[in-house]
Amino acid sequence: MIDLRSDTVTKPTEEMRRAAYEAEVGDDVYGEDPTIQKLEKEAARILGKEEALFVTSGTQGNQIAVLTHTQPGNEILLETNSHIFYYESGAVAAFAGVQTRTITGTNGEMDPYEIEAAIRTEDQHFPETGLICLENTHNRAGGAVVSPENMQAIHAIAKKHSIPVHVDGARLFNAVAATGRGVREFTDHCDTVQICLSKGLGAPIGSIIAGDHHFIGKARKWRKRLGGGLRQAGVIAAPGLVALTKMRERLWEDHEKARRLKETLQLCKGVEVINEVDTNIIVADISGTGMKAEQFVDDLEKKGVLAVTFGPTLVRFTTHFDVTMDNIEEVSRILKENF
Repeated sequence: MIDLRSDTVTKPTEEMRRAAYEAEVGDDVYGEDPTIQKLEKEAARILGKEEALFVTSGTQGNQIAVLTHTQPGNEILLETNSHIFYYESGAVAAFAGVQTRTITGTNGEMDPYEIEAAIRTEDQHFPETGLICLENTHNRAGGAVVSPENMQAIHAIAKKHSIPVHVDGARLFNAVAATGRGVREFTDHCDTVQICLSKGLGAPIGSIIAGDHHFIGKARKWRKRLGGGLRQAGVIAAPGLVALTKMRERLWEDHEKARRLKETLQLCKGVEVINEVDTNIIVADISGTGMKAEQFVDDLEKKGVLAVTFGPTLVRFTTHFDVTMDNIEEVSRILKENF
């Protein structure tokens, strides 16, 4: 089975497995796990932030960021189809007690002028704007890269109004690989950032949130409150360290696979690729086939290919480390023969 559902399905490499087995460990709640410390220090260095904190998942990292930055009753601004709004089970309301105000972007980018217009004025009728959240790359925009220029413009507005900016950068290194720009060109334009180790980087578990010393101190307590305080966590930090230091440079390969698959999909009758395919995600509208997305995905599965529905007539394909170019050629053959 060729699995193109998500880059979360990647298996740890042999080097990651060895690193987990050999990891030096200690109790991380006591601050005694040397492998966790090494991972956090390296992540902070790469991301250009004072400190970093290991968390179990991207969703946990995003929620800790919201909890740390805001107060109950605040409002947060974020893109209409952002992961925090769309895929995190309403956690910002359930945990942080904040309400969301969404702004529809273009290819994942929100208009800075719309952001400034949405910031609440001082009025007893209004909630305070407590946080602005960006997503890069933007999942539901098809892995679109949000440019550093757009991030910089939004961050400047946020600083003008003394509002922090958090970046859900689960696939941030895909943006770096796609543009050839430095990591800090993206991370300089935010107060905090979350990056995922278990998507394109291939680790079996974990994410990082990074920010200044004060933020990480508060975030560490929120991690504990959410049940995220870990003990001998070096066994899961060690694969993450391999992922962070050795898997970033190969992400361009996944982008090449996605572009190759896009070429085939565009040749399929009734299928239209609707995103630019900046990185490793392809979104196809299959309405021209007369099929619904569920049927299209079911038919593909019977032929040995896994994909996911992304709407009534939308299907998402995601390339990753465990899918080879030969696999992509096989998927292309199946698509050509059947659609």
